[in-house]
Amino acid sequence: MTATYIKLLFMALFWGGTFIAGRILAAEVGPFCGAFLRFFVASVLLTILLFRLERPLSFPGKKHLFPLFVMGMTGVFLYNVFFLKGLKLIEAGRASIIIANNPIFIALMSAVIFRERLNVLKIAGILVSVSGAVIVITRGRILEGLGGGFGWGEIYIFGCVASWVTYSLLGKAVMAALSPLAAVTYSALAGALCLFPPAIQEGLFDGQPYSFQAWVSIFYLGVFGTVLGFLWYYEGIRRIGPVRAGLFINFVPISAVVLSFFILGEPLTLSLLIGAVLVSSGVYLTTLGAYRF
Repeated sequence: MTATYIKLLFMALFWGGTFIAGRILAAEVGPFCGAFLRFFVASVLLTILLFRLERPLSFPGKKHLFPLFVMGMTGVFLYNVFFLKGLKLIEAGRASIIIANNPIFIALMSAVIFRERLNVLKIAGILVSVSGAVIVITRGRILEGLGGGFGWGEIYIFGCVASWVTYSLLGKAVMAALSPLAAVTYSALAGALCLFPPAIQEGLFDGQPYSFQAWVSIFYLGVFGTVLGFLWYYEGIRRIGPVRAGLFINFVPISAVVLSFFILGEPLTLSLLIGAVLVSSGVYLTTLGAYRF
């Protein structure tokens, strides 16, 4: 059991680190090339793991092909293009706080689409988390409105949120028939295949050789941010349940803010710290609310 908690802590650290790796990668590599290379690495490793760990191997039925394709287009293609475009324009810590609202918007859309109940804990969590996001976006100058602090970088990162919410909601239906590993692998393969043509157009084989830091970022995003992160998260869900495993996601924005300070030298502003605490608290309340009625 202790090993499971350690893996979940590292999962949160790995996912926090994706913002630093993404920021480094976005400064040098185009979004389509960067996203394709990340998921080329991830798809190869996920496919190997799928064949080694799945007994019997589960293949998608005809009715799952289109949802898996859309999952690949949203959670892999669009998410990662928006991710790298956004990180080219705004700080890693700032982006991580906005994306940390993913569970909040998943809860809201689940209530709208699947008629899931919004209880007091969920509503409180949504309000607290959104308040934290507003503080981060406005850099603490709420009364001045969003106009001064809301630009293309924030728009791209919100595109990540919309893409991930769509991916997650489709995943709920697909994972009723496929294992999480199978669903993640097939959607990653679909997304990587769709990223290949625009990556070629962007100069995948024509540009200057990438730096050592760029290649380290690509392999970090593919291996640690995707394969190990997802594998250990779903392993945690299986061993200690979705509530306790889900709570470790609260450490993701915290680790991203801390890592961006030490590695990228980004400032630890008061608005960023307050926003991180509020968003993490809101996600915590919303996660508990999903299992308490």
